[in-house]
Amino acid sequence: MNRRPNFVVIFLDDSGWADFRPFGETAYPTPNVEKLAAGGCCYHQFYVPQAICSASRASLLTGCYPGRHKVYGAIPPRARGLDPSFATIAEVLKPAGYATGVFGKWHIGDHEDTRPPARGFDESSGLMYSNDMWKYHPQSRHFDTMELQFWKDGEIVIDDVSPEQQKMLTTWYTEHAVDFIGRHAGEPFFLYVPHNMPHVPLFCSDKFDGKSGEGLYADVMMEIDWSVGEIMNALEESGVADDTVVVFTSDNGPWISYGNHAGKTPYREAKGTGFDGGTRSACVMHYPNGIPAGEVSHQAFCSVDFLPTFAKLAGADLPDYTIDGVDVWDIVTCEPGATNSHVYYPVSTGRTFDGVVSGDGKWKLHLPHDYRTLVEVGNDGEPGQYETEHIELSLFDMENDPYETTNVIDEYPEVAQELKVLAEKHRDKWWVERN
Repeated sequence: MNRRPNFVVIFLDDSGWADFRPFGETAYPTPNVEKLAAGGCCYHQFYVPQAICSASRASLLTGCYPGRHKVYGAIPPRARGLDPSFATIAEVLKPAGYATGVFGKWHIGDHEDTRPPARGFDESSGLMYSNDMWKYHPQSRHFDTMELQFWKDGEIVIDDVSPEQQKMLTTWYTEHAVDFIGRHAGEPFFLYVPHNMPHVPLFCSDKFDGKSGEGLYADVMMEIDWSVGEIMNALEESGVADDTVVVFTSDNGPWISYGNHAGKTPYREAKGTGFDGGTRSACVMHYPNGIPAGEVSHQAFCSVDFLPTFAKLAGADLPDYTIDGVDVWDIVTCEPGATNSHVYYPVSTGRTFDGVVSGDGKWKLHLPHDYRTLVEVGNDGEPGQYETEHIELSLFDMENDPYETTNVIDEYPEVAQELKVLAEKHRDKWWVERN
């Protein structure tokens, strides 16, 4: 390692595991993500602890599970959100001399003390919450009279984002990210790019409208791929590509209720559930000074592990309280014999605790819980219909059955009992059950 690395985290919203090559065989080209993967590693068993917007983002930025930081589900506009006592990655890296920027969807707090400028970010722009919390969305619910504000460096610069302006979100975030890289290439930096897309309602700029020939969702994904290319080009042109850890992943799986406006996953269920269709996200990491090129990893790790891993690489001090993530750099760099020190990863949906994945990713235990499953698919921006089903205590062999089709609890009672004890202890210590 020649110098302390920079960090770039590109965090999509509701992208499916199979939405980009080389993870899925897409009907549209994604050459920049393919190039990123060819120069780095694809991680096929990367998890988020909860497959819903705010909880997933809070866990990424704090290294803590929802049961600890208490951000569940998707918080509404004007909500306080994440308690400032939980440090973000930016707040951990800034004292170590890192410049910090976030350009995109925040969605972990919409008060003065919980927006980006108060949470360690030198520069920021974007929406404070999801782009469907907007009067023009078909399912706007109680947001019919609420403005969708665009913020820049702590100030509102667009009072009420219009449909035409939504088309520019991906472009604006990309331009701000590229500019940030160019101005901070001479110092270590942390750049967080949490795109609003491909969360519904879908928008892309005129330069990608109709370009795929495969519909609006494909156009949106091609624009995101373009964004990846622009960011990587900026790193190259600034001479820091070899010194930058780039992470490309999603906050959770696809919102399949929206049919042709949703992504695809081969795994069971999708966003808003504790099944792998919701909590397993495609992940690519690129770092020529440490991550081998062209690798594919099947070792499990989780978004909560980024904060301690980045802090270790940066020589930054961790917060003086317990965080849940651990340094997984040996796993990230595909070191022979690397093991995960997590005994388990908890999985939840909103305030409901669903179960655990073993730290090695081989087993998954669901405690009894209700979950939603799609019964009618929506189309062209209109959502479909869910119904509620129930899963009993169930054990899945994730090595041989990653799609969670066959409950093997009777075949492996010792494994099930061990994970059940861990799950119940975690639930009883940390979790707030829904009333």
